[in-house]
Amino acid sequence: MKNKARYTEFDKFADAYLQELNEVTAIAGERPEFFFEYKIEDLYQLTKVRTFNSLNIVDFGCGIGNSVPYFRKYFPACNLICLDVSEKSIEIAETRFPNDATYLKIDQTIPLKSNSQDIVFSACVFHHIPHQDHGYWLEELKRVTRAGGILVIYEHNPFNPITLKAVKLCKLDINARLISPSKMSLSILDSGWTYAKRDYKLFFPAFASALRRYEKYLSWLPIGAQYRIFAIKKS
Repeated sequence: MKNKARYTEFDKFADAYLQELNEVTAIAGERPEFFFEYKIEDLYQLTKVRTFNSLNIVDFGCGIGNSVPYFRKYFPACNLICLDVSEKSIEIAETRFPNDATYLKIDQTIPLKSNSQDIVFSACVFHHIPHQDHGYWLEELKRVTRAGGILVIYEHNPFNPITLKAVKLCKLDINARLISPSKMSLSILDSGWTYAKRDYKLFFPAFASALRRYEKYLSWLPIGAQYRIFAIKKS
């Protein structure tokens, strides 16, 4: 795999992953579980109007499996495949949730058949991938997605000051390079996906959580702590 040392640096952080996230997410007054669940619930709301014959979901860059219980909560009947480059992280994920997903290590390619998946999900992964490699992995994700399937990527917004502070403090992000929403969208489109609609997320910290009911009306405003890009494979 290209830049193998860079990709596998998470092996050394895998055991302390949750502890590190606890410290960082405290900036927003939330526990890590809040951020894990919000993405899967948001994915559910985004996709519930779509019809899939059999729901095959890929979690690209699953880490130690933090999203797995929420996939089971919101997509209980799905066939979930968790992928990561970190062998240690995959081992921990499988130990934590042994019967809830299929766990596979990524090497040179994604170890899945072409045109086999309905939903490709990626949560705050691409800022850990060297930017020059984004096109390769987006094309690989497109390869394994069936026609009509979707790609949903969540990333940190580099234009949000709280996000910048959190990334700066997080040891897991020591080599991260945040991606502007426009650049991420362009990379997706250049890789053959269509649509690439951007929405912004997470405007209010815990002390203002009562205002979160209004966030759906602010999705156009490019100052949310994270952004989501939704794309479709046409052929």
